[in-house]
Amino acid sequence: MKRVVIIGSGLGGLSCGLILSRNGYDVTVLEQGAQVGGCLQCFHRRGVKFETGMHFIGSADEGQVLGRLLRYLDLTGNIRLSRLDPSGYDVVSLQGQQFRFANGREQFVETLASDFPRQRDNLNRYFRLVEEVASASSLHSLRVADSDTSPLNTEYQLRSINDVLSQVVGDPLLRNVLVGNLPLYAAERDKTPFSTHAFITDFYNQSAFRVVGGSDLIASSLVGSIERNGGRVLCRKQAVRIDCDEQRAVGVETADQTYYPADIVIAGIHPARLIDICQSPLLRPVYRRRVASLPETVGGFSVYLRFKPQTVRYMNYNFYGYHQPSPWDCEQYMAHDWPKGYLYMHFCGNDRQQWADGGVILSYMHWSEVAKWQGTSVDHRGDDYRQLKRERAERLIDAVCREFPTLRDGIADYYTSTPLTYRDYTGTEQGSMYGIAKDINLGPVARVHHRTKIPNLLLTGQNINSHGILGVLVGTVVTCSELLTSEHIFNEIIKANQ
Repeated sequence: MKRVVIIGSGLGGLSCGLILSRNGYDVTVLEQGAQVGGCLQCFHRRGVKFETGMHFIGSADEGQVLGRLLRYLDLTGNIRLSRLDPSGYDVVSLQGQQFRFANGREQFVETLASDFPRQRDNLNRYFRLVEEVASASSLHSLRVADSDTSPLNTEYQLRSINDVLSQVVGDPLLRNVLVGNLPLYAAERDKTPFSTHAFITDFYNQSAFRVVGGSDLIASSLVGSIERNGGRVLCRKQAVRIDCDEQRAVGVETADQTYYPADIVIAGIHPARLIDICQSPLLRPVYRRRVASLPETVGGFSVYLRFKPQTVRYMNYNFYGYHQPSPWDCEQYMAHDWPKGYLYMHFCGNDRQQWADGGVILSYMHWSEVAKWQGTSVDHRGDDYRQLKRERAERLIDAVCREFPTLRDGIADYYTSTPLTYRDYTGTEQGSMYGIAKDINLGPVARVHHRTKIPNLLLTGQNINSHGILGVLVGTVVTCSELLTSEHIFNEIIKANQ
């Protein structure tokens, strides 16, 4: 049995661990924190549970791409899903005017065409393009292929969202509506490729759900499966050194000076952290400089709301609010005009929920606003830090109350997190929401490959393929294919879904 040491217990690390342990590898997953899961982590406050990262998922119906992967990973029997409103799983509000995204191509077009009747043909054009770009990716549609470089895929990886939309959709308001959910991938004008937008749109349009009881149930299910296959998942084991000889990685050392010999090492951590703990000359200076210079997606500020019992009706959709005409450029804020936009959601505690126990409001926040506290520990950052969080939380709640006037009356208390919190609990660089940013202006330089110059050191996680549950799991398939072949994995997926 080949020994595989996986650094990081986020979705990428755990899903790699399950697939490889199922296929006869001796798997050890090392997690530096006290809780597994990365962005799947949840937490409790006064009897209410809150999500930290995986707030909702898409394409999880029977036969759809994520549904097939969930069954392959033995998750369907261990988690329950609550469907978001098919007639409007996302609601976008631009200066008080609301628009709904409905599931299914025909309903999506018809719902928006009721607001934009002259744009019906352009909406059909737009959605055909979304489906064509999404289906051109063999990985995102789970088809075996030699590469994912079809001409269509390549073209729309090199064109920005706003550039493509300006040619497809004539109405500027409709163009802004169609990017109303851009906080899901922290898109930036003239930078984020249209392919990213197409994948996200197609993913959620097929179906949209929340995980009943929290996405940490996904993590605990994966851990259980790894352990049943003979593997180990160890917490409070911070990897501090990847040991290499002249040709390959041979082991991993943790902060408590435990040494884990390895035939294969998989890093499910940020590439910048990888180059810190791997001093092998096989990772050349040009690679190290490139990784260190890659741009990060913007960080986020979160307000977790605990509601008074039976005061706030459960909202089975996601609400994107903007007090400006466009969702673009919300990350370019000044102290006086923050927040320019926000995402407001509820936690799903059961699949027949009528009243909400808790919710979350998310908005952008730059690392520079909290960088001066980065040498401090949680709950020991001083009065200035607490005051910053309190002031931002009140402003964010006020912003949501413009659309939901009775919300404040239903709040029992609230809790907050900044990019500093997110960095400490999930390990993202500078607390970025989605890791390394996609930027068409950087071209291939912005991509971090799952392979490294160390032949048995592989990468996985949101920085390798794409963020989100589907992006990470597609990256897992790519990484594990280096050891098992893609044909083998796809055949396993087919068999699991028969």
